[in-house]
Amino acid sequence: MSKRLGPVCKLCRREGEKLFLKGERCLSPKCSFEKRDYPPGQHGRMASRGGGRRGRRGRESDFGKQLRAKQRARRIYGLMERQFRRYYKVSLKRRGLTGLNLLQILETRLDNVIYRLGFASSRAHARLLVSHGHFMVNDRRTNVPSMLLKDGDKIEIRAGSSGLPYFKDLNVLAESRTAPEWLERDTKKMVGVIQRLPERAEIDGSLNEQLIVEYYSRR
Repeated sequence: MSKRLGPVCKLCRREGEKLFLKGERCLSPKCSFEKRDYPPGQHGRMASRGGGRRGRRGRESDFGKQLRAKQRARRIYGLMERQFRRYYKVSLKRRGLTGLNLLQILETRLDNVIYRLGFASSRAHARLLVSHGHFMVNDRRTNVPSMLLKDGDKIEIRAGSSGLPYFKDLNVLAESRTAPEWLERDTKKMVGVIQRLPERAEIDGSLNEQLIVEYYSRR
């Protein structure tokens, strides 16, 4: 499991858009990206004045575009480079399109599924809840956020955790967010089930899996 000790808002500024790494805060006026939408570092503001992020991006090489696509996906899902590369190798061995296989692997991680179900405000928050043992998969307690789920797997809150203040009001948070169609969710019982693998149209459209495949193919 990856753990970033520095401010994650710098990652959004580096990518030039909100990655929603801090949950509800990203939707509030407190969001740092709203106040400083230029790249981090001592030259960030100067680059913004001299043509901005778009101007600099226009001069990027093919390798630079591939690198940014890979970094963006890695940061959205909160993974270290070694783990992300391992998922790419696994996707190569699966049948079908490598890029789609990679995105499906990322989407079916336990921490991401909990986030998609609306049981956590962000993926980082979901990882924290899982690592503390608050969730059960197929009636077995787990503390592994990177667990890959498959069709038919059931996710629910552990009985011993359901009485905690956070989980008592969790159905309100869950109902305010729409779960994707590849997940079945019961907000009253706070249970989620994997119905099938997500299709490409159900995954973040801003992710460019083709550039990611090109990045690792040339190494």
